[in-house]
Amino acid sequence: MSVTNFYDLDLETKPDFVQCMKRIYAWYDGEIIDRVPVRFSAHNEEYDVTDIGGGWKNLRDKWFDTEYQVNRFISALDSHPWLGETFPMYYPNLGPNFFAAAITDSELEFGEVTSWGKPQILKEEDLERIAFRRGNSYYQKIIEMTKYALERCDNRFMVGYTDMHPSLDCADALRGTEDLCMDMFDEEEFVTALTEKCFQAFFPMMDEFHSLLKTKNQLSVSWMNIPSYESMHIPSCDLGAMISRDFFNQFSLPYIKKEVKHFRHNIFHLDGKGVANHVDELLKIEEIQAVQWVQGVGDDKPIMQWVDFIKKIQEAGKSIVVDLEPEGLEAFMDAMDPRGIYLCIPEKEPEQQRRIMDRLLKWK
Repeated sequence: MSVTNFYDLDLETKPDFVQCMKRIYAWYDGEIIDRVPVRFSAHNEEYDVTDIGGGWKNLRDKWFDTEYQVNRFISALDSHPWLGETFPMYYPNLGPNFFAAAITDSELEFGEVTSWGKPQILKEEDLERIAFRRGNSYYQKIIEMTKYALERCDNRFMVGYTDMHPSLDCADALRGTEDLCMDMFDEEEFVTALTEKCFQAFFPMMDEFHSLLKTKNQLSVSWMNIPSYESMHIPSCDLGAMISRDFFNQFSLPYIKKEVKHFRHNIFHLDGKGVANHVDELLKIEEIQAVQWVQGVGDDKPIMQWVDFIKKIQEAGKSIVVDLEPEGLEAFMDAMDPRGIYLCIPEKEPEQQRRIMDRLLKWK
């Protein structure tokens, strides 16, 4: 997309929107305009908001309360400075197993910050349960939340699409990790059939979400908050941490390759060092422009131990999303070439955010 074709959403909360998008498109291409993109956010910060509703009978009712979910986001808009490439963006969310529930009519269990499902595919005959039913309550709720957010955005925030996990990660949710891993040894045809069924609804569902967003001139964006004027997908295979390279290449990689061909921009969610065992095959996929590196917590969190790994991704011609603490910024900048780097820094103070952006302008 030509820089001259970039359009402005006229967000009153984000007057530098177009310039930020120019930085992101340069990043997709491994280049820099003036500085690397930087988002100021912390993990799960969207849940750090005072309840403005109440009276729910259970947590499911709270998650399904469309007005509450959207209004909770709106109530926090003015308290956020939205500096750097931190976009005011609401996306409807029922948890990472939404896709699995939507194609089986199964129920999710809800906690405060996530949801989960129970295995539904216990035998081969259960594969017939898997289908894209537009009347499914979870799918209809996501559509309702999206439409309500589009009605309320009023040039103050962006609206994105929900968290989507098709293919092998969906098979994992529906079969259960232990049983699915054993099936790879004993029931290869069953795993292949299950994964195919868990892929078939993906494009139709994503196309419907994007069509709905385009009615209000929205961009393609989801939970990672990195938009595209065209189409953007976050492929993943968290189960990759539990399986061998041979099984990953057999059961997951073909579907990742299918998924990414449908979208202009793809940012692979590389969730930890277990999934990183498969990075060599992922780096060969031309349609993946970038990798989001999630190094983990505890001893895995300090970023400097991953510098060589991040350089490997850069050298393969891919851009990369890097999470680091503010105190680790200087050492990281000294060690790294900035091209293709997108920083996520959990800094809340606007003055400190501005200092960081000023410092990044000198990173060449």
